[in-house]
Amino acid sequence: MNALNPLLEKKSRKQRTLKKSISFSGIGIHTGKGVTLTFCPAKEGTGIVFKRVDLPSQPLIPATVEYVCETNRSTTLGIAEVRIHTVEHVLAAIRAFAISNLCIEISSIEPPVGNGSSDVFVQMIEEAGIQEQEATVPVVKLQEPVYWSEKDIHLVALPADEYKISYTLSYPTSKILQAQFHSISVNAESFKKEIAPCRTFSLYHEVEMLMDRGLIQGASLNNGVTIKDDVVLSKGGLFFPNEMVRHKILDMIGDFSLVGFDFLAHVIAIRSGHASNFAFAKKLLHSITMEKCS
Repeated sequence: MNALNPLLEKKSRKQRTLKKSISFSGIGIHTGKGVTLTFCPAKEGTGIVFKRVDLPSQPLIPATVEYVCETNRSTTLGIAEVRIHTVEHVLAAIRAFAISNLCIEISSIEPPVGNGSSDVFVQMIEEAGIQEQEATVPVVKLQEPVYWSEKDIHLVALPADEYKISYTLSYPTSKILQAQFHSISVNAESFKKEIAPCRTFSLYHEVEMLMDRGLIQGASLNNGVTIKDDVVLSKGGLFFPNEMVRHKILDMIGDFSLVGFDFLAHVIAIRSGHASNFAFAKKLLHSITMEKCS
């Protein structure tokens, strides 16, 4: 069992949950099937857990790195044969609003896609309202840099007094995506205005490949951005000139929430995706925890 390293600087904040349950129904981006997702208030110390209410045993899956089982184009949590795909958009909103305890009931294998962003999950949190609880949760300030690199993908977390992400996106083969950059201090207000509306995106040839594999059956221009050569295909055009790199930050916030507790650091990322986010989250967790029995 892991415990926080006593040598690290730690603060604390009150734990938070929602004031009431709230649901949203839609379709899954990969299955195209209807699904209902419900945020349910949870008691202190619960953490963030998913509950597959469509299965007889209604299994619970904690939203932590230990339960990540796949990172190919999205982040999947699982226990044994039970899976929940594409959890990052939900978790990004929950992390940005500093929700500590929540049971996320879901009636299928993946959350509803909404418009391909975190907007709907922000709306759910704000409509339900946030309830501060009596117990506290630690906020850990990173003391030394943490690095991770593989080929042309690089991540570093630097000590800082806030949670900040700076991301450089680069798709050399795409005229539009050759280089985009965005940097943001992560909090509820900045997330809602600058990150939550930003939709998932794919290059056109990737869409063709995924469709051939029987995936993204629920995808459309209503819930994503497709890029073909120097043309952007999306409903209503781009919400920001650099919407794509902002969505990468959205994914990263969701993936890093799987560390399981708040941390303060300036994360600088170059070309990172779900697999590298997961690898870095594990390294971050290792660097700021220690075995109780060691």
